Amino acid sequence: MHRKLVVANWKMHGNLASNKQLLTAYIEKLSHLKNTDVVVCVPYPYLAQAQAMLQNTHIAWGAQNLSKDTVGAFTGEVSASMLKDFGATYVIIGHSERATAYCESDENIATKFMQAQQHGLTPILCVGETLIEREAGVMQMVVGSQLDTIINTYGAAVFANAVVSYEPIWAIGTGLAASSDQAQSMHEFIRSKVAAYDLAAATSLKILYGGSVNPQNAVQLFVMQDIDGGLVGKCSLNAQEFEGICRAAAQ
Repeated sequence: MHRKLVVANWKMHGNLASNKQLLTAYIEKLSHLKNTDVVVCVPYPYLAQAQAMLQNTHIAWGAQNLSKDTVGAFTGEVSASMLKDFGATYVIIGHSERATAYCESDENIATKFMQAQQHGLTPILCVGETLIEREAGVMQMVVGSQLDTIINTYGAAVFANAVVSYEPIWAIGTGLAASSDQAQSMHEFIRSKVAAYDLAAATSLKILYGGSVNPQNAVQLFVMQDIDGGLVGKCSLNAQEFEGICRAAAQ
């Protein structure tokens, strides 16, 4: 069992005033939490605020995306080195909300994954299936294909000390989370998929569950063998609910 990791994904929420209030509550409630690492992934404009408020705490911070390019004429993009300038240590890669809305291909996501690795950022790679794909019984094929794009291009060793977040697309923001058995089954599949190529990488890989995580279902999810924590959306915007999730991970 790994040390648990809980990641807050604020998505496109917040402003300077509300962020200060929420981060202050995080610090008060979570700084002394044992056995659990906590990360908050904020919108780009608030990386400086996160750095200023969190740099002397046990809470790490990161971003929700990055460019697949290192530098150049890419208007509106943000590079890995820019994230590093603000002390970011994590970055979410390939979240389904981005992949769907902005037509990100598996190949683009794989390139972003390596950009993060090469610049010393820990990538949080999001994988998952739609409800139609799950009902058709092809969820492992879909998730396996997403992993294969990276493995076939860069090798499985790149998953060493990385993070994969299994996010069933049908559960994100719906309030309908996967059952602990459904989640464990997919997490076990993900780890065994990487292990088939590189056992050491699979052993150090952390696999999180994301998709309507709340303080109640976190208790059942986080005791499963291959679930190493959670990627939390809506409940991360409420300090009390987020604390409940983190405390479930610390048990």
